[in-house]
Amino acid sequence: MDTPVRIDALTASPAIYAALSEMLIETVAHGGSVSFMHPLALEDADAFWRDSLASAERGERIVFGAFDGETLVGTVSLVLSLPPNQPHRAEIAKMMTRLSHRHRGIATALLQAAERAAIERGRWLLVLDTATDEGASGLYERVGFTLSGIIPDYAYKPHGGLTGTMFYWKRLQNIVPA
Repeated sequence: MDTPVRIDALTASPAIYAALSEMLIETVAHGGSVSFMHPLALEDADAFWRDSLASAERGERIVFGAFDGETLVGTVSLVLSLPPNQPHRAEIAKMMTRLSHRHRGIATALLQAAERAAIERGRWLLVLDTATDEGASGLYERVGFTLSGIIPDYAYKPHGGLTGTMFYWKRLQNIVPA
């Protein structure tokens, strides 16, 4: 990793809401397919992060942040709140790195933190999805995720037009509990 970063589980504060909202708006503006359309209003970004961090306070997810000094430069969420027949798995969601900090190993560090947290909570199977157009499939494959399949025309890209979605999984432990 070129830039040493600190990875922390985030808690709600005005500064964290503002930094996460700014990162989400930047990601969407630059074509990141993270469930939002461009232009993304600050109020909508803020509402999303307020809901996500409230979910984290209830133990339903963990929102991780990567910090370069005191600046939040990346985030990923580990979604834990799944149906009762899926207590062994978690979902990786909302992986984002600031444009200024991409290709420095930050996303990999965030994924590693999410994997450690999943194992600590008895979650040994991770799933995620990414867009076929300009998604992060290369990153996910480099860190051991396996492509399950692609659904064409699954979602709209932030600036319009449809994109397919690639679905991935990763087993964190070799032994599957009974």
